Amino acid sequence: MDEQQVATDLKTQLVRFVLSGGFSAIIDYGLYVLLGMAGLPVAAAKSVSFVAGTTTAYLINRRWTFRAEPSRKRFLAVVVLYAVTFAVQVGINQLLYFTLEDQWWRKPLAFVIAQGTATVINFVVQRAVIFKLR
Repeated sequence: MDEQQVATDLKTQLVRFVLSGGFSAIIDYGLYVLLGMAGLPVAAAKSVSFVAGTTTAYLINRRWTFRAEPSRKRFLAVVVLYAVTFAVQVGINQLLYFTLEDQWWRKPLAFVIAQGTATVINFVVQRAVIFKLR
């Protein structure tokens, strides 16, 4: 594979990853807000919404972004990755939510920073390790 093709593949994968991540973030944030309105504690609401959002992202990314065949090994690698990013994302969200000033922007800002951090980790590890170009 030549250098131009790798760069094109990276760009295409990045665009698709961002689009699928945006869709998954809508699911994640929407569920986070709904569960919070239903009375769940912040950490519980974020935990459930994270699982729903990342499951959606994995299914879309495996098939569309990285065009990979289903694989038990790949799936297990993603479960480990998501466990790590789960801890990172929920931890950052929790830390920011309880340290930021109690204003209208606190919840969305904590969510965006936590989500952004997890997104970068997920893309790098998925592209470089889990769905590595052959």
